[in-house]
Amino acid sequence: MITMKKILYFLVISSSVLLGCKKDDNKDINSSCYSNQNVQTILHNEENREYVLYIPNSYNGTTAVPLFLNFHGYGGSASEFIDYADMRSLAESHTFILVYPQGSCLDGVSHWNPSLPGGDNKSEADDFGFVEAIINEISSQYNLDTERIYAAGYSNGGMMAYGLANYKSDLISAVGSVSGTIIDLNGTTSHPMPVIHLHGTSDGVIPYNGNTDYNSAQTALDYWINFNNTITNPIVNSDSNGGITIEHYRYDQGNNNVSVEHYKYIGGDHVWFPYPYQGQNTSELIWNFVSQYDINGLR
Repeated sequence: MITMKKILYFLVISSSVLLGCKKDDNKDINSSCYSNQNVQTILHNEENREYVLYIPNSYNGTTAVPLFLNFHGYGGSASEFIDYADMRSLAESHTFILVYPQGSCLDGVSHWNPSLPGGDNKSEADDFGFVEAIINEISSQYNLDTERIYAAGYSNGGMMAYGLANYKSDLISAVGSVSGTIIDLNGTTSHPMPVIHLHGTSDGVIPYNGNTDYNSAQTALDYWINFNNTITNPIVNSDSNGGITIEHYRYDQGNNNVSVEHYKYIGGDHVWFPYPYQGQNTSELIWNFVSQYDINGLR
């Protein structure tokens, strides 16, 4: 199993790549390393944590609505990520509450801890507890459908989404990962977990085929295929109309009728993909997949 001591988290922002993250005994999570606008704050573990909250105009409070959490990559900020991986138009048209949480600082760079607390973590930040605190706060203020809480993320944020699927499945109904990977292959997921994984074959940060530091895309897929007891020979389609060939693999017929889906971007880099698949952008692919499910499986 890959340990957090080996992990180097990366984020591509505006075509620049932030490389490297040195392990340090000083687990400082309080220094300022990001700038957000229009944020909500919540006190968790005696630290003010931030998140960007988007309530669609279509929300009227009379009907319980889903919640979607979207996690930035290593070095990112919530305010930047809501523009980079924008799901606000989807929140309006489908009426769900949208949250972009902010990772805490470590040695001047924001990050997520996608594993349980322990010696192998990058810092002492309790990000699982932070996410649960966000959910509790929002559910106390808005009419939230607690059986339809979804999580997705980019790069280190994709690792965080998988971490929630592993260790906070009592809260999370389905997850998505973009240019990320799974860290732990021995989670405690309590129900069948629908998963959508998007990854480029030319990812130079988290390689598609993995390396000594990262699990491969197929390792992540195989973990959830086996866990959900889906078919092992996928239904395969492809689309080359968006300027790049995208292969789509669907592993369905899992427990509670859940599926595992994979979009393979041939020659794709380490990005939140700008290429459409059959007319759907990355945000639409993820929402259209996860929204089929609640915490009990296919709706």
